[in-house]
Amino acid sequence: MEQRAEIGVTGLAVMGRNLARNFARHGHVVAIHNRTYAKTQALLDEAGDEGTFIASESMADFVATLERPRKVIIMVKAGPGTDAVIEELAGLLEEGDIIVDAGNAHFPDTVRREKELAERGLHFVGSGVSGGEEGALNGPSIMPGGSRESYESLGPLLEDISAKVDGVPCCTYVGPDGAGHFVKMVHNGIEYADMQLIAEAYDLIRRGTGKSPAEIAAIFREWNSGELESFLIEITAEVLAQDDARTGKALVDVILDQAEQKGTGRWTVQNALDLGVPITGIAEATFARALSGGVPQREAARAALPAGTVEWHVDDPDAFVEDVRRALYASKVVAYSQGFDQIAAASQEYGWGVDRGAMARIWRGGCIIRARFLNRITEAYERDEQLPLLLADDFFVDVVSQCLEAWRRVVAGAAQNGIPTPAFSSSLAYYDGVRADRLPAALIQGLRDFFGAHTYRRTDADGTFHTEWGADRSETAVDGGFTEDKSAHTDEKKVDQPIS
Repeated sequence: MEQRAEIGVTGLAVMGRNLARNFARHGHVVAIHNRTYAKTQALLDEAGDEGTFIASESMADFVATLERPRKVIIMVKAGPGTDAVIEELAGLLEEGDIIVDAGNAHFPDTVRREKELAERGLHFVGSGVSGGEEGALNGPSIMPGGSRESYESLGPLLEDISAKVDGVPCCTYVGPDGAGHFVKMVHNGIEYADMQLIAEAYDLIRRGTGKSPAEIAAIFREWNSGELESFLIEITAEVLAQDDARTGKALVDVILDQAEQKGTGRWTVQNALDLGVPITGIAEATFARALSGGVPQREAARAALPAGTVEWHVDDPDAFVEDVRRALYASKVVAYSQGFDQIAAASQEYGWGVDRGAMARIWRGGCIIRARFLNRITEAYERDEQLPLLLADDFFVDVVSQCLEAWRRVVAGAAQNGIPTPAFSSSLAYYDGVRADRLPAALIQGLRDFFGAHTYRRTDADGTFHTEWGADRSETAVDGGFTEDKSAHTDEKKVDQPIS
């Protein structure tokens, strides 16, 4: 009997190629296909002895090699290319077969594709895969969405190749339609914030103490042995310790200071605005990349804008470095807390039922933001799966309170000395905003009511109200409220819709 593949991978660029190898290394028979057969042949030549591969030149032959229900992972560039491959595959598959998009697709596209393919009797799984090239080969964090039925046959394969932490797979069912790609999007947004915070910490230490990149690399290595242990802290030490072969300088000093992005950070911020969720750390990290690439604006600013600062003196470098470490830790907690708030809001908005504790658990290994304190986040949601704010968990209340004085010193010192710390500063502002007894939003509501009759609510009564600013300034009850002087208004007045 002709051998059949348990799973297929089409699209054999680095990520697709490494996922295919990962399946084969775990003893699974893997069908492989690429638009150009040269890449398929290259995989066989270089890694054919790692397991059993069934190679095909045509998509039809590729599909024919798969056992039912057929499970196909597509790893092609997001956008129209993905749609084209899906359409070609869908015409060759049968009811109950499964298509998995494991690229960085925008979750609304995944929602659309899942609905369209469900009408054709096919399962569509939008799956986040994090860990880069190394993770794809040796064990990534995997975030599959789609139908629960599809996960019954697909899940064991994905869990098998995923990273493991304490024997637990870094893969779990996330939720319906676009949930998997949404969670991966937020993961990437947190990644943006994490990298920006690390960069700000490096910049502060270098400017404040005059230490070289190699000396700062040693600091990051030390940090990585404690509560800040994470993949990003680990590789920060590696990058800072690297010398440039061409010039002999530190590599970080010859890399152009213009950070690029592929769009997932922007998607995260755009969605947070739609949901009304403040993810200030992620947003500032995304805007910081945009600012770094604003060459004409930066050139004009350097030529014209004064600093208004004095020479900076750090009296105790070791104490300052410790302050920066604490500020980094507290700000990281804020970024993760905001990201999990966004997941909770989206889960409610779209009816996904995402388990935030499970997401923290599968992010502990394999993925780019893997970190020691994700264990603490997992534990927080195990204590209270409906936890309204991660920062309010007893563990994080305690650790952040120990960082507060240092955090404030760092942000204030940076501001006084003209050092941009958008992620540190916005994270502290969020912390103070979310814990405040009363915010100046009351004045904003008064202003909105004045110029646009947008109404406001009161602290001492239910309902909504409007003040007749252009007339006698009496108050009108709207939608079930009441006025202090009921005799002045016998009829409730319906305020028009907002005009601005």
